[in-house]
Amino acid sequence: MTALLEVEDLRVAYGKIEAVKGISFTVDVGQVVTLIGTNGAGKTTTLRTLSGLLKPIGGQVRFEGKPLSGVPAHRIVSLGLAHSPEGRHIFPRMSIEENLLLGAFLRRDSAGIQRDVEKAYTLFPILGERRKQAAGTLSGGEQQMLAMGRALMSQPKLLMLDEPSMGLSPIMMQKIMSTITELRATGTTILLVEQNAQAALSLADQGHVMETGRIVLSGTGPDLLHDESVRKAYLGED
Repeated sequence: MTALLEVEDLRVAYGKIEAVKGISFTVDVGQVVTLIGTNGAGKTTTLRTLSGLLKPIGGQVRFEGKPLSGVPAHRIVSLGLAHSPEGRHIFPRMSIEENLLLGAFLRRDSAGIQRDVEKAYTLFPILGERRKQAAGTLSGGEQQMLAMGRALMSQPKLLMLDEPSMGLSPIMMQKIMSTITELRATGTTILLVEQNAQAALSLADQGHVMETGRIVLSGTGPDLLHDESVRKAYLGED
């Protein structure tokens, strides 16, 4: 069976600096796959390349068996690959509901769009309570919920989440991770970039450890959680 996402020998550079140096991995339907590693490992660059925001200098990316080379970002969204970016990038002066509706900008099914708005409010009740409020007045965790809800509005086949717990309180981080668990239970396929290795690997079917643009270790989430080198480097254990 063909994987939903296939990344083969992907290379990405900023000028003369190669940030991603020939990585390969796959994501199957229904899986949660995580990329972990320190700042500068190439994780965010990988997601930005997969969503069409950056152009690779080498390698292949295939989605549902079809190459994404040269496909513009908006078209990649329409194929079913959605990206909730690092830093959230919500529109602060627009309302929560207006931000959600922007996630459905390629859709024309008005009734379906409204159903999915209500689904977002069920998933994140605080957004439903404040739907007319300016998004910029939300806390960091609430803005992360909005960014995830907006990405889900495109009805993605693959949801890419970049550092969803960054800068959040422990309680809010737990809420976000619980939501990812809930999405996984509904069959949502997720590619997760996360600095909190413990949380990410606890959720993941498969994990890949990135260092300086390369994947240096791969395995199941549980296997990597119990790997001595991962525990020392990323879980703060001696």
